[in-house]
Amino acid sequence: MTDYCTVDDIETQTSTPTLIQLTSDDGQEAVNRDVADEAILYSSVLIDGYLRGRYSLPLNAHFPLLRILAIDLSIHRLYSRRMRNEMPEVIETNYNNAISTLKDIQKGVITLQSESDTLESSGFNAEEYKTNKSIIDKLFNKGRMFEY
Repeated sequence: MTDYCTVDDIETQTSTPTLIQLTSDDGQEAVNRDVADEAILYSSVLIDGYLRGRYSLPLNAHFPLLRILAIDLSIHRLYSRRMRNEMPEVIETNYNNAISTLKDIQKGVITLQSESDTLESSGFNAEEYKTNKSIIDKLFNKGRMFEY
């Protein structure tokens, strides 16, 4: 299993005081890394659950989208330890968006792009572009344009 984000990623997204408040159970003045790692484990297992069957696990490349999703899922997990009944709306929205994105990845609506993928290999290729429109379907073809 791969961890898709780190404690430092979560700390950058929230803030150090917030992360201390979410992870510290005994009034500590530092981030409890064990609690944060547990939230990262949760997000990684959840992501792997959605990816299983679509991708071979463990993934051998780094995917920025999965890092973002893991951060959002981990932050939600940490907030749910403290504020289960008073979850901030933005945290809940980010969590729901992450789950929705994972479902789209699972269905193949979204494909993962690694940091090593180039624009040439994953970008637009006019030769592969298909449409159901023909030259006859143009609303303003050349003949029509001369009428104005």
